[in-house]
Amino acid sequence: MGKRAQFSSKLGFVMAAAGSAIGVGNIWGFPTQAASNGGGAFLLVYLLFIFLLGYPMLVAEITIGRHGQSNPFRALKTLTQHPLGKPIAGVVGLAAVLTVSFIFTFYAIVSGWFISYALEPIASVAGASDSASWLTGFSTSRNVVFTLMFALLSLYVVSRGLEQGIEKWSSRLMPLLLLMLILLTGYMLLQPGASEGLKVYLVPDFSRVFNGDVLIGALGQSFFSLSLGAAVMMLYGSYLDRQANIPALAAQVTLLDTGVAFMAGLLILPAMYVAQHNGVTIFAEDGSLLSSDTLVFSVLPALFNTMGAAQYPVAFAFFLLMIMAALTSAISMLEAPVSLVLESSTLSRIKATWLVTAVCTLFSIVIVFNFGSLFGLVITLTTQYAQPLVSLCITLYAGWVWQRNAVLTELKSGSPDIEHGLFWKIWPWYVRFVCPVLVLVVIIQSFAG
Repeated sequence: MGKRAQFSSKLGFVMAAAGSAIGVGNIWGFPTQAASNGGGAFLLVYLLFIFLLGYPMLVAEITIGRHGQSNPFRALKTLTQHPLGKPIAGVVGLAAVLTVSFIFTFYAIVSGWFISYALEPIASVAGASDSASWLTGFSTSRNVVFTLMFALLSLYVVSRGLEQGIEKWSSRLMPLLLLMLILLTGYMLLQPGASEGLKVYLVPDFSRVFNGDVLIGALGQSFFSLSLGAAVMMLYGSYLDRQANIPALAAQVTLLDTGVAFMAGLLILPAMYVAQHNGVTIFAEDGSLLSSDTLVFSVLPALFNTMGAAQYPVAFAFFLLMIMAALTSAISMLEAPVSLVLESSTLSRIKATWLVTAVCTLFSIVIVFNFGSLFGLVITLTTQYAQPLVSLCITLYAGWVWQRNAVLTELKSGSPDIEHGLFWKIWPWYVRFVCPVLVLVVIIQSFAG
């Protein structure tokens, strides 16, 4: 095996890692969670948990990856010399890779919907009403076509390698994503009704801050927001230069991820109330928010339809934003199993990427043809059960199995004075004792809900 690929710059790593974390969960999931759980109260608690749980665990995963200089399967095995510990660690690493591979299978389907919805305004402007209806109507043929299209987009980027594929495209897509998010938010905030949504989002109801649903929802969102327990951050860590300051880079990724989630809230919550102002229903009869899939694929398109001539460019821009967010996450999901195949075989990157994409996409197509029984099941098994369980194991290995001196040595390679700072006085004990408890809460809630 040749010299391991590395990110060409620290900025490239931050763009790729933040791109992995900034996905549909940030631009779709976070605002709907906030809308369902007290708006400003949820935002306040989320910001607290992202630094109490998300950041410390992100440091742990990146550090393990760089130390192992390999895919998660092998990286975790390097943390212990105990004969029983190595195979167990390997199983955890393999579980992380399998989990993210299965996440890709349904992620490609949803992302395909974003492509079809982005094309609908173009078809409408061109007068192709039948095509426009097909693009936004739920059908097996549409789902197959656009799942394949999104999978091929992901394949193209990953097959190009780390520097010319993942890093290059993440560095292009992330600035575009931020620009489009700013422009769409600016436009939406000028619409009638937006101020009500802005108030709900930014003015916390402090009586709800300690509400159980708000606390648990914010804790779970902080966990999933940074792609923890899904192999990708360990893998990207393995591509990091030894001189990189991991705590500083992890802080930059966390801040960028959180900033985009916050901005997405500035777009989506005001948009919901603009929709309501324009006569679109956003709340169910019992006063609860309509489900998140209804919000993105029914409520927001209904809002766009009330905007006159602006409906087509705004709708296209919104779903293009979703495509970019989805793609930056999907390429990291695909890279995890591709890396495992590359390091376990003699296949070239192109062949390994085609093989992995074909297997994952085949499973996606199986889901499409059995949508009612498989789609929700795969989401539940991967994100609700497997991802938190894998993350708990990773945390236990980082806090209890990996020797403290070895961890310090790894961190000192990029930050020689780290042992004298506040970070090292807190982080090792925090990862050992506090993070497992917080992840356990996420797991208990996942199994209960």
